[in-house]
Amino acid sequence: MIEDEADLAAPVIDHLKADQNVVDWFSTLSDGDSAARDIEYNVILLDLQLPDGDGLALLKSVRSRNQHTPIIILTARDKISDRIKGLNEGADDYVIKPFDLDELTARINTVCRRTSERSSQIVSIGDISVDLNAHSVSRGGESIRLTAKEWGVFECLITRRSKIVPKETLELSLYAFGDEIESNAIEAHVSRLRGKLGKELIITHRGLGYRLEA
Repeated sequence: MIEDEADLAAPVIDHLKADQNVVDWFSTLSDGDSAARDIEYNVILLDLQLPDGDGLALLKSVRSRNQHTPIIILTARDKISDRIKGLNEGADDYVIKPFDLDELTARINTVCRRTSERSSQIVSIGDISVDLNAHSVSRGGESIRLTAKEWGVFECLITRRSKIVPKETLELSLYAFGDEIESNAIEAHVSRLRGKLGKELIITHRGLGYRLEA
């Protein structure tokens, strides 16, 4: 999610996390564009009025790289001309603020379904196969059951595979604003993932974070 106002971002993020989604939040155009270059997101929620530029610039940047990540514009700009411009620039949906959170979730699910029908989201690492759309993992052809939190950690790592992911990033992806996080929560989730998927899969970089061996 790319939104500069925390009081607007917080309820959206909490609502999506409650539905077992992993969410990254950026408050500037530059940080959002940098993340979009490096991470394979399922969907991008994009505000247009950002402190360092117009969100349409990010939309154009993503599409110019032939990235087909679904992008939903969330904005107070309600003119028909603005909606037409956003959709013509490559947005998959255009939602006017304020909006209902359940409706937003439905719209996210719709654009993700359209994308999954066009392209596979199967990732293979050795004998491990991951379906990012179905939130399913198998190893050697056998299904592996992950808890919601374990999946959240694993998805955060696999969408950044070969990159070191700080512990703080994993915490922000899993927990809502204001949640109390036990100091060893991430370590516990990583330990259980290693037990299920192989201890060599997730590498610890002391003082830096974790990396998925791709």
